[in-house]
Amino acid sequence: MKRILILGSTGSIGVSTLDIIREFKDRFYLAGLTIDKNIDLLIKQIEEFHPESVAVRDRKKAAELRNIIGNKCNVLEGEEGILELSKSLDYDILLSSMVGFAGLAPTIEGIKRKKRIALANKETLVAAGELVTSLCENYGTEMLPVDSEHSAIFQCLVGEDKKNVDKLILTASGGPFLNKGKEELKSVTIADALNHPNWKMGSKITIDSATMMNKGLEVIEAYWLFKLPKERIEVVVHPQSIIHSMVAFRDGSIKAQISTPDMKLPILYALSYPERFDYKKVATNFSDIGTLSFQKPDTEKFECLKLAYDVMETGGTTPCILNAANEIAVNNFLEGKISFNKIPEFINYALDTIENHKSPDLETIYECNRITRECLNKKFN
Repeated sequence: MKRILILGSTGSIGVSTLDIIREFKDRFYLAGLTIDKNIDLLIKQIEEFHPESVAVRDRKKAAELRNIIGNKCNVLEGEEGILELSKSLDYDILLSSMVGFAGLAPTIEGIKRKKRIALANKETLVAAGELVTSLCENYGTEMLPVDSEHSAIFQCLVGEDKKNVDKLILTASGGPFLNKGKEELKSVTIADALNHPNWKMGSKITIDSATMMNKGLEVIEAYWLFKLPKERIEVVVHPQSIIHSMVAFRDGSIKAQISTPDMKLPILYALSYPERFDYKKVATNFSDIGTLSFQKPDTEKFECLKLAYDVMETGGTTPCILNAANEIAVNNFLEGKISFNKIPEFINYALDTIENHKSPDLETIYECNRITRECLNKKFN
């Protein structure tokens, strides 16, 4: 019986993880949950799963929750409350699915406690990949990817000698604007951008998919997870999202992980590894799928993907700047303050404006994140 702490239980990954825990009650126990502010859904989760402790980032919502649930479970509040759960709660696996940079600190605490990290928060490795992977090595902590692409690569590498790997091939759906021209992106609406053809995800990651920044972040994440140079990490557009990623080997062979697009599969694998549990709720029928197609990504149209490759080459704090600037730009697009095509423009502005620091420590990364957000918030306001 593995005890699970979910960081971000009301998001799409958190909800899917609870589906898995519900399905495998004899294998997993929910020890704790953290959320931002959606206490309505959290209350339902508490009623069903009876976690020992929860943490709510929004203090007013935390107080409201205490008044509603009484002593049904311990309620912590604020970022320090989330951090405290990661530091002190009794758990075996930390499922890190908080959105954005906020997931970094509690994930690091789980690493220091040598807990298995099931990582769905890609920004942790984007902003602080060198530091986080070093901590995992120093503490002997196991980190398993939950992103479907990285889970696919991880699965393809099981039993393989890394020296035989030629390249990693990450697949991308191309999002809702794959067949639109660059000029057309100037007039797309928020609703257009949130209409992903294959996946049901949170707003931020859905916009990242539409700009292909999500794939750019995944390229950086793959670099830190699998330690291959950027020249050997390739992106191919695969609109059907059936092949989740591939590994090419030096003898010309290619392994692919294939399944119907459903995040429950990579979540279950990260929780159950090295076992594979009997799970038939996600079926893949090739006769129904029909044709699989592939094409090169258009980095002129999807400039965010090129920016991610650029900062991976530059290194230092530029990935942190990229990540923070993207979060602010996406948020402003979702609030209707900027047009969709302005997102990469503002990221470029931040990269040109803010100083890069090589081999940053954690304090420098936090300061870089703060400065970037402050810089762009001033520009927007």
